[in-house]
Amino acid sequence: MNKMTHKIPTIGMVSLGCPKALTDSESILTQLNAEGYHTCKTFHEADLVIVNTCGFIDDAVQESLDTIAQAMAENGKVIVTGCLGAKENQTGGNLVRELHPRVLAVTGPQATQQVMDAVHAHLPKPHAPLSDLASNAFGVAGIKLTPRHYAYIKISEGCHHHCTFCIIPSLRGPLVSRPIGHVLQEAQALFEGGVKELLVISQDVAAYGVDTQYRTGFWNGRPLKTRLLALVEALGDMAKTYGAWVRLHYVYPYPSVDDVVSLMASGSLLPYLDVPFQHSHPDVLQRMKRPASGEKNLERIANWRKMCPDIALRSTFIAGFPGETEEEFEHLLQFMKDAQIDRAGCFAYSAVSGAAANDLPGMLALEARQERHQRFMAVAEAVSVAKLKRRMGTTLQILIDSAPSMGKKGGMGRSYADAPEIDGVVKLLPPEKISKTLKVGEFTKAYVVGTQGHDLVAQPF
Repeated sequence: MNKMTHKIPTIGMVSLGCPKALTDSESILTQLNAEGYHTCKTFHEADLVIVNTCGFIDDAVQESLDTIAQAMAENGKVIVTGCLGAKENQTGGNLVRELHPRVLAVTGPQATQQVMDAVHAHLPKPHAPLSDLASNAFGVAGIKLTPRHYAYIKISEGCHHHCTFCIIPSLRGPLVSRPIGHVLQEAQALFEGGVKELLVISQDVAAYGVDTQYRTGFWNGRPLKTRLLALVEALGDMAKTYGAWVRLHYVYPYPSVDDVVSLMASGSLLPYLDVPFQHSHPDVLQRMKRPASGEKNLERIANWRKMCPDIALRSTFIAGFPGETEEEFEHLLQFMKDAQIDRAGCFAYSAVSGAAANDLPGMLALEARQERHQRFMAVAEAVSVAKLKRRMGTTLQILIDSAPSMGKKGGMGRSYADAPEIDGVVKLLPPEKISKTLKVGEFTKAYVVGTQGHDLVAQPF
């Protein structure tokens, strides 16, 4: 049957990039669903395709361009949104338009209404909404693209920093914090819908409310400051009611984070911090124009571990930043050994078009950047594996992500120290008790019996 004879218009959707882009896609899907469109994950079955792109580093740009090309080849009717949609070419024109002039529309990120306007122009909306048919709809929280037992919640848009390696402010604009009451309303809808892990994200979670001067908002008639501490206190109380986890990502290492770590020590939040340090040497951090000084980061980490001994730290770093000397790089390697970061990712510096760092003196050869990346990852992996081995013989609460045959053959899950898709997993052995079953989205206690690379092996009981 010809695809244009579908009774209900169908839209293909692909979401690329970070969790912040994923929440933009969820907003678009929620609106499509509310207006009665069908959605699918394939190009050839759709009446038109929406591609939500990433435009940060070169590899992400190429992946986005390749996906647009594939959608054009398989479907021909394509709307492009996301960070790449806001990217200019060398003459100041739109990069996507230059490379794919036949796309139906191009928007930047956070542009749900613009995307919907383009959809309406090329595929008129159905008469009857079918939002009740969506399997991953959560009422006012909308549709989620994650498995039903965990979800991301974005608390702000944009960024007020001007890091020289980053173009996010030019793509996503300045920091705009969501009203605290709106965030808590969405969180409650997610918990009520069965979410057992809420992952709090933004470009800088710790800066929440700075743009509003911590304006007072309201939740259930209660005044609350638009501030991270007030927000996570409320989220922690709410999560406890539903027996759920709250995990924080992208938390800059400001002194105010100490108060948040205190909540982790009390059990209100998962003892997990995703802190994008990027480097350790003060001179490199100055060239990066990072908002938090690196000189006290080891002291901060030691204090966090004193306050909350179980805390797991994740971070990202850049190796081979312009002007980085061998001494500065060795400083970073020593920092990794001293800081004992549980999970670390690293990028070899990539000259992102439009980033101020491209004009800094001392650009290293690609081979040197890649070599330093490899050296960094060798140290990071050694630290991570050693820390995992210390968990041998401990008991952990595991959130189950996979459980074939009700777990009779074992399964897969994550501990408090493992964020989905970026950290390791816990491989669950078949339960010893024949009556024991495992179910996706539920918790189980498990005894750690081994390690496999970056993962743990545990016996559920």
